Amino acid sequence: MLDIRNIYKTFNPGTINEKTALNGVSLSLEDGEFVTVIGGNGAGKSTLLNAVAGTWLVDEGQILIDGNDVTKLPEYKRARYLGRVFQDPMTSTAATMEIQENLALAERRGRVRSLRPGITRQERAEYKELLTMLGLGLETRMTAKVGLLSGGQRQALTLLMATLQRPKLLLLDEHTAALDPKTAAKVLEITELIVTRDHLTTLMITHNMRDAIAHGNRLIMMNEGKIIIDISGEAKKRLTVKDLLDQFERVSGEQFSNDSALLG
Repeated sequence: MLDIRNIYKTFNPGTINEKTALNGVSLSLEDGEFVTVIGGNGAGKSTLLNAVAGTWLVDEGQILIDGNDVTKLPEYKRARYLGRVFQDPMTSTAATMEIQENLALAERRGRVRSLRPGITRQERAEYKELLTMLGLGLETRMTAKVGLLSGGQRQALTLLMATLQRPKLLLLDEHTAALDPKTAAKVLEITELIVTRDHLTTLMITHNMRDAIAHGNRLIMMNEGKIIIDISGEAKKRLTVKDLLDQFERVSGEQFSNDSALLG
């Protein structure tokens, strides 16, 4: 579903601020794989995700989504393949519109606009069922303005909106980093539920090692723009933070020094 072939990305080339963010990265995700990505600051995690999304075009290499070469496509043309949730809960919703209106906008994305009436009774029933699944009580507040929701409620709604059309690939960009631990755990629980239910191919960037280990069926670790660890299956199920740190030190020859990732 996602095939990344030997991609490179350097920012500010030829200047004193030159930084190679991706250094020959290759990665393949099968249909339905849920991959978590961990690494220290500047490891290349967010650059990798932005390269897939088309936020920045890569300098070299290829990116294919469901067999389609999107390497040269701008961000808006790749959007048809992608669902994306950002770190900031305020980013992907319209604060002055109702919960049900936000869901309707997400469901109609990419469709030809018409003059027919707004939300139908059938759509309203569908949205209520989806919101009930979240377990946050939003199904009783469908006409509430999204700006009145808490960060966790808003991020859960954004997840629904990003997955309504069942994208080829779901990109989660540290989507719980701005939430308190209890709320973050709830949003991750909802994430796992939606990804499993819809068999979504998912790439989740996280700064938290425990979350990276606990969620998904595969974990990759990045350092200095490269993937240095790739663990899946039974090996991932048995993985601990200490195991991961030991592997990082053995492969990279240095100690992992990102406290926020260690402490969560």
